[in-house]
Amino acid sequence: MEKHPETSFKVMNQDFMKLDRFDGTNYTRWKDKMMFFLTALKIWYVLDPSLPKVLVATPVESAEAKEERVKHQEDELLCRGHILNTLSDRLYYLFTFVQSPREIWKALEFKYNTEKQGADKFITMKFLEFIMFDHVSVLDQVHELQILVSKLKDLNIEVSEALQVRVVIAKLPPSWNDYRKKLLHSSESFSLEQLHKHLRIEEETSIRDGKRLGKESDSNVNFIDVNKSNRFGKKRKFVDVNSSTDNIGSKKNKTCFIVRGKDISRRSAGFGRK
Repeated sequence: MEKHPETSFKVMNQDFMKLDRFDGTNYTRWKDKMMFFLTALKIWYVLDPSLPKVLVATPVESAEAKEERVKHQEDELLCRGHILNTLSDRLYYLFTFVQSPREIWKALEFKYNTEKQGADKFITMKFLEFIMFDHVSVLDQVHELQILVSKLKDLNIEVSEALQVRVVIAKLPPSWNDYRKKLLHSSESFSLEQLHKHLRIEEETSIRDGKRLGKESDSNVNFIDVNKSNRFGKKRKFVDVNSSTDNIGSKKNKTCFIVRGKDISRRSAGFGRK
């Protein structure tokens, strides 16, 4: 028996769209994607709370009423399956015995909307106290800040683009102090997109030069052991000045450098006296 194209489309939904599994921490994103998904399948209507319940079959039921009843039952079954299929194992086993997709949706909405309302109270504080760090990409941190701005918008708290630009500049990490001063003294007014472009260029240039993200260029001297004896018959010994186990003041571990093939100690190089 050949399947109806629409039925095949509904069943083989994973071929055109994959949804994140809802584990209780991403309710808003999961809800929006699920609403779009079920709407595309034309079965979102079964979650409408004002929709009457499916009528029970009767002997005097007309062919049209029977067709509508069967379609409604199939759509409810598909809707329930799609919702359960995107739940984590813990939530799946919690709702697998609930037959009505409307009841599953209502229970999830009540539980996680309440939790979201509690978390929303701290969004403003998170935005104001947001701190950027040197060892993390500035662009990634700006993206996190933009997520907070989006969440504030959901709470009807508008943050203008001009204010967002100033906040980003003010919150740049310590290693960006010079670049921050450059931006603050600039007479140009940046849009958020232009600021992102400038930050991307500066960060990529700095990473290439090894100045940021933990790639600070090391100015330490590389020491090597030389087995060749000098004219006094004593072997040169080179000591790492950065080693915590070396006693810098010890005569035995006196630091030496090579300058044009000659040994120059700290004292003779001008560290102790002329």
